[in-house]
Amino acid sequence: MDLGELYFWTATINGWQKLLEKDSFKDIIIRSLKYLCNKGKIDVFAFVIMPNHIHLIWRINELNGKETPQGSLLKYTAHEFKKMLPQRELEGYAVPASNKQYEFWQRDPLAIHLYTQKVAYQKLDYIHNNPIAGNWRLVNNPRDYKYSTAGFYELDVEGFSFVKDLREEF
Repeated sequence: MDLGELYFWTATINGWQKLLEKDSFKDIIIRSLKYLCNKGKIDVFAFVIMPNHIHLIWRINELNGKETPQGSLLKYTAHEFKKMLPQRELEGYAVPASNKQYEFWQRDPLAIHLYTQKVAYQKLDYIHNNPIAGNWRLVNNPRDYKYSTAGFYELDVEGFSFVKDLREEF
């Protein structure tokens, strides 16, 4: 991802396991996003945290030390997930690698450059409608899903202090 550009980004839990069903795991992602925003490394415009994946619309502003902010997000959350999971559940994320025991995120997250307002708003709608889509049906109305920016955009609810308004970018 190029610095300073808007992207739709998806990261998926390894094996599509529903690690993020519990709010405590979602809160880890929120804390990491907030930290990176407060440090000026990223700008977050929209997100949804689903049971086995996350979608973001964000901009990478600068590296986090020698790491990309997206790398820092995945690394930090993985370390925190490991601390929270009992050994029997950790085994579901075990990998035969020399540099790590467990892998919580699938490799190569999807990044789509948002080069026009139309494309950006299509992805914004997609993110916000994810909790009511097909097999999920987590809520009846997207704005009712706690771990999403739908309420911010539909009702001006300031649930996440670090979120910037995508409408101000175009």
